[in-house]
Amino acid sequence: MTYRTVGRYAARAGRVTARLTGRVVAHGLRKVGDGAVPDVPVPPPGRAVDLPGRGRTHVLDLPGPTPGAPTVLLMHGIATTGGLTWFTVLEDLRRHYRVVTFDQRWHGRGISSDAFTLDDCADDAVGVLDALEIDAAIVVGYSMGGASAQVLWHRHPERVAGLVLCSTAARWKGHLGERVFFLMLRAVNAGLLSVAAEKVRAHSEAALPQSDEADLAGLLAWCLAELRATSLWSLPVVMAELGSFDSTSWIKDVDVPTGVLVTARDRAIPTARQRRLADRIPHAIVRESPGGHASLVFDLDHWKPVFLALVDDVVEAATRQAPFVQSAEG
Repeated sequence: MTYRTVGRYAARAGRVTARLTGRVVAHGLRKVGDGAVPDVPVPPPGRAVDLPGRGRTHVLDLPGPTPGAPTVLLMHGIATTGGLTWFTVLEDLRRHYRVVTFDQRWHGRGISSDAFTLDDCADDAVGVLDALEIDAAIVVGYSMGGASAQVLWHRHPERVAGLVLCSTAARWKGHLGERVFFLMLRAVNAGLLSVAAEKVRAHSEAALPQSDEADLAGLLAWCLAELRATSLWSLPVVMAELGSFDSTSWIKDVDVPTGVLVTARDRAIPTARQRRLADRIPHAIVRESPGGHASLVFDLDHWKPVFLALVDDVVEAATRQAPFVQSAEG
């Protein structure tokens, strides 16, 4: 098979990945309008924050109950935004913690760049902490955000007081079919990266509905607006990067309190792979929710109490290990 043939099939795989991912997310969000999740408020609009030498991203910074409350930094999943991944638990978390989330690059109103790497996402997170004058945070990652959170600890351990890893793994590719799939996506990147980067940049520069405008139309309108904020051109590139992610050689060195939330009927990140991640982390606190990959939205009654208790456990352990140092503004 020639390189051109591989490239042709790879490009087709990339386009299919983008379409299917978009359809799955859109189908799931329609359930919001059918009462699949409790009535939660639309998150505040957030603001643009310049990260010197890196670019501009969209940050949501919710103050906690006191100026000295620990900070929880939330890293979102693929094809979404910080607000869209975490909107169901923001109000619960801010009762106890300062809550920060931002749009990772190539997503939503995040940084536009010539390439997408998890290393850059981790460094962007440090840029957000610097901009907000936060020394260290409990870093919480869901799915792709779980990979970003792991890389953040690996590259900047002094900025991570604890980890909470939800529906994620130490590596994405496992069986032969997955290895072939990610190989094809890498072939897509070889020929189409510059095109995808330009498409993502143009999409991010387009006028997007503001959160307060969507608020007037209700939660579903806000969710769909946030979903449209991410270009489908980003998905094959991001998926290829996730296919290259592998923390198995160093995740055993994690030395901060860590919780792993396993989703028991997860088809996106196989449950067994989530459990292997937990097994690799010394003294990890492991909790399980009975639903699938999108339990943080569509099985919230079961998932949320487990998640909130796990965050509390990790924060308590991290506070005993090393006190948080917060900015004067909290």
